[in-house]
Amino acid sequence: MSSQAQKPTEQKLKPKLFSVMKNYSKAQFFKDVTAGIIVAIIALPLSIALALASGVGPEQGLYTAIVAGFIVSLLGGSRVQIAGPTAAFATIVAGIVATQGMEGLVISTIMAGAIMVVMGLCRFGALIKYIPGTITSGFTFGIAVTILIGQIKDFFGLTFKNSPVETVDKVKEIVLCFGTLNPQALLVGAVSLAILIFWPKKLEKIPASLIAVVVGSVMVGVLDMKVNTIGKLYQVSKDLPPFTVPHFTFAKVRALLPNAFTIAILAAVESLLSCVVSDGMIGSKHRSNMELVAQGAANIGSALFGGIPATGAIARTAANVKNGGRTPISGMVHSVVVLIILCLLMDKASLIPMPTIAAILFVVAYNMCGWRNIRNTIKTAPKSDIAVLFVTLIFTVVFDLVVAIGVGMVMASLLFMKRMADVTEAHAWIDIDDEDTDHDNILLKKIPKNTRVFEINGPMFFAASDKYSYMLSDENIDVLCIRMRNVPAIDAAGVEALMGIVKRCEKNDVKVIFSHVNEQPMHAMEKAGFIEHVGKENFCDHIDTALLRAEEIENAVSAAR
Repeated sequence: MSSQAQKPTEQKLKPKLFSVMKNYSKAQFFKDVTAGIIVAIIALPLSIALALASGVGPEQGLYTAIVAGFIVSLLGGSRVQIAGPTAAFATIVAGIVATQGMEGLVISTIMAGAIMVVMGLCRFGALIKYIPGTITSGFTFGIAVTILIGQIKDFFGLTFKNSPVETVDKVKEIVLCFGTLNPQALLVGAVSLAILIFWPKKLEKIPASLIAVVVGSVMVGVLDMKVNTIGKLYQVSKDLPPFTVPHFTFAKVRALLPNAFTIAILAAVESLLSCVVSDGMIGSKHRSNMELVAQGAANIGSALFGGIPATGAIARTAANVKNGGRTPISGMVHSVVVLIILCLLMDKASLIPMPTIAAILFVVAYNMCGWRNIRNTIKTAPKSDIAVLFVTLIFTVVFDLVVAIGVGMVMASLLFMKRMADVTEAHAWIDIDDEDTDHDNILLKKIPKNTRVFEINGPMFFAASDKYSYMLSDENIDVLCIRMRNVPAIDAAGVEALMGIVKRCEKNDVKVIFSHVNEQPMHAMEKAGFIEHVGKENFCDHIDTALLRAEEIENAVSAAR
């Protein structure tokens, strides 16, 4: 077999579009078109809201959805990925625009796109897993907090004396100017937020955000309310995306390189995470390296045509899947429909009230914050992981994402090295003629008929958490014995991987026994509730004890049958 044939599917540098079109049907085309139209309707208010949160004009959010969305669907490594502006970039983009202007943002985005293309070509797609989940959760929650704080002004209709950029300064300005609250703006914001929260699930194919926009606009227009609208604050354009090439200088490139790397890493992480989520929904497998190349090309294209940074949008991708989209055609249709709306209806966007935009972004911030993951991490993870999470979160809010990710990565690396040093031991070996001195070798043991034994060697941490999914490859067994004598340490991702294995076993009526769990992993597993979940009797101090316990379980199962 050739090396090319042996290469995993996700490593191919071939767009998914070229693969899925081989068996494309007319029925699927109609499903893709329907899904694309629905996703475009969902993307319309979100793209405008996220553009305004990023400190740019409303049409630039649509430019991003059109150009970046089309390129990602055309070249991407996922069947169903929908790309466009996302909340993760709002604070970064706003900061760059405020300090470096629009040209600085364009240069940063183009450089970020080039970095992602290089990452994909160098097969770096698999390396994204080396960013710990605690860092991702920390900066995601931090971004959600900054978005929420940034929208308080418009939601309450406050009048600021200054124009703060930093989140801490915005909090101070909100406190100082809260007396300027506009009751009419608050009413519009509250009604819009209520629609977004309580919109019936039976009508979910009609986006709640679109209804909120319509209702809010009607309230302001019909009742002649003194509330800021997009048209009062921004010049709304319905022109086609303009092609512009920025003026590069070495000084600008050097100054903007940290921002470019932050955009590139964040876009890569969020896009590949969206791919993983959609894979689970449709039972497919994305091509991570091709997706990075496509995301890079999409960001370059978006910047050249007046857009802002883009990435895979998990919510819009999920909506695409739920409405029948199964090929990149749906994403391309979504971009075309947004383009048509831009040309024909963009002037109506000037009527949208700012409190409604703020309400939409409140919901976006809530949906992206991942508070449940943080709650579970606090309950189950080692203290070092919790420390990394909160340091990243706080630094994201107080400083910026560049500092937060840098500090988080350094802190996670140092704590991991300390953890490894704490559990490393030196053993003196006795010189024996017999080559096999391991009397506990599983090959020398008698294993019950319907029992499978797996031994894990080495630390179970975030970069290796995907190596254990094969353990339940044989579902026609009664007992799975996991031997952990050579696991010196485990982190939150390792605990989560083990819990996933246990839950899969429960679904298949397979009992799990743990053998020789060391001190640090045992402490982490106790904190995560493994003792109560699996049963204290199924934690054995030696493989011989574990095999006897497995035989007891098999005898009980046989008697029950």
